[in-house]
Amino acid sequence: MPKPSPNQPAPRRPTLLFAALALAAVLLAGALFLRPYLQSAGRADADSVLRVSMGGWQPNVIYAKAGQSVTVSVVNLDNSLHSDGGGWHNFVLEGQGVAERVPPKQTSTFSFTLDRPGEYLFYCDICCGGKDNPFMRGKVIVEA
Repeated sequence: MPKPSPNQPAPRRPTLLFAALALAAVLLAGALFLRPYLQSAGRADADSVLRVSMGGWQPNVIYAKAGQSVTVSVVNLDNSLHSDGGGWHNFVLEGQGVAERVPPKQTSTFSFTLDRPGEYLFYCDICCGGKDNPFMRGKVIVEA
């Protein structure tokens, strides 16, 4: 094995330090960006408060009993400066005739009753790709 020449420069520690700091900054930025998406999971019971933003629903599952009224308060966390939908959101309960609009930075409270057990899709179809965006949809699970 050849011996390193005394004329060769030593490894650059500042370059390695800079690379490590840059990697840490990228990972932190990625975590902050993904945080709303990762928080959108969760569950709530009937008579729930749901928060909605461009990052999705929090929680995204509601549990209810068949034949009992469900009261939902949807809190819109976005403001009117959002270019996609002007900050408006809505709660559409597919196939059930429920479609409630919620203005930016406001809350809308409404009730509905589902008579049959099963899973029912809800979503926002004003912005962010609508029900095709997995973060902009959730489900109501109705138990007997």
